[in-house]
Amino acid sequence: MTDRRTDHTAAAVSTFAQALETAAEAAALSPSSHNCQPWGLGRATSTTARRAAADLTGAEADEYLVLALDRERELTALAAHAVEMEVSCGVYWRILLRTLAAQGWTTAAVRVLDGDADPGAVGLPGGGRPFGAGWPTAWTPLCVVALRPGPLSGERPADLHESALARRTHRGPYGREPVAPGLLRDLEEPATPEAAAHPVHLRHLTERRDLRAFAAFVARHAGRDFGHRAAWRETHSFVRRDTADATARGDGFTLEQLFGPMSRPRRAAMRLALAPTTMHLLGKVGYHRVLAAGLADVVRRTPAVVTMGFAGQAPTRAEQLEGGARLADYWWRATRHGLSLHPISIVLQHDDLRGRLERELSLPGRTFFVSRVGVAGSPAPRSHRRADAAGHVSF
Repeated sequence: MTDRRTDHTAAAVSTFAQALETAAEAAALSPSSHNCQPWGLGRATSTTARRAAADLTGAEADEYLVLALDRERELTALAAHAVEMEVSCGVYWRILLRTLAAQGWTTAAVRVLDGDADPGAVGLPGGGRPFGAGWPTAWTPLCVVALRPGPLSGERPADLHESALARRTHRGPYGREPVAPGLLRDLEEPATPEAAAHPVHLRHLTERRDLRAFAAFVARHAGRDFGHRAAWRETHSFVRRDTADATARGDGFTLEQLFGPMSRPRRAAMRLALAPTTMHLLGKVGYHRVLAAGLADVVRRTPAVVTMGFAGQAPTRAEQLEGGARLADYWWRATRHGLSLHPISIVLQHDDLRGRLERELSLPGRTFFVSRVGVAGSPAPRSHRRADAAGHVSF
């Protein structure tokens, strides 16, 4: 154990409750697969919870936070979703901790609750509940952090929130002008020494032959997900009827976010065509290939594609969370430079397709993120957030 630090003359600019509220508001704007927002956040306040957090991190600290995966919100139709969920949680966690550091709350110690942890010792499913009765039963704890007052990081919380607010998943057309090579090189650099300690293979595709090859791959294979009954049923469950429905539910996406502005008759036709039963029937005549070709056409006219991959094919939880952190830093910096992203996750969600993509494009390691990158021609609508997205549980 380290000694408890009681010197509060360091540059903490607000109480922890205020700092956490500000940080959680920014982190709640994080991207996630299907906009499912699978994260949970707990603050250890009870004697039992604080003792457990101190034991796990090996540090006596002023505050302890626990990142969790909310199993009631995770995607489960495909095995690859398990990685997507933890990467999504890692994006959220990175933005949260960056915004706390900007307010003078410094990370003293971190413990990732990986596969080598004893389930009964850390409250994983099937074990005890050392965090106390206040810990939600549907939450799987992923990581514990010990925090103390410390020097300001040098970033402004308002800037972090502004970039989080400006970030969009933009599925529309991008300008054809190349992204400046110097800007792409800057985006490839790890933002922190910690990021360099968990290497993520990052590559930009900008050569015409590579972009054509990727677009051709999308045209050949992206229809797989549209034709996979369980996967499409789960995806369709996140398609919202209209903006009012998306606002009320606070997650998912509207047809306009997927396909751009449309008339009322076209919206009704698309709703019918995308329904799981209809999609299954239309798949018999190749409709999924039509959708894949449309996506490939958008990809083909994109100036750059970014890929990110883990070093090995079996990433640990720590590597998955760090992958999310690297993605958060990349997307934040891209947004600050006026760039938009559109993940093409559909080519990664089946292991055989992912392996084929890695071979055809000579991508090292296990690819976990592929996205279009460019300057969007028009603003994209903001994704909706559930009412409690910026909240946390005290336990």
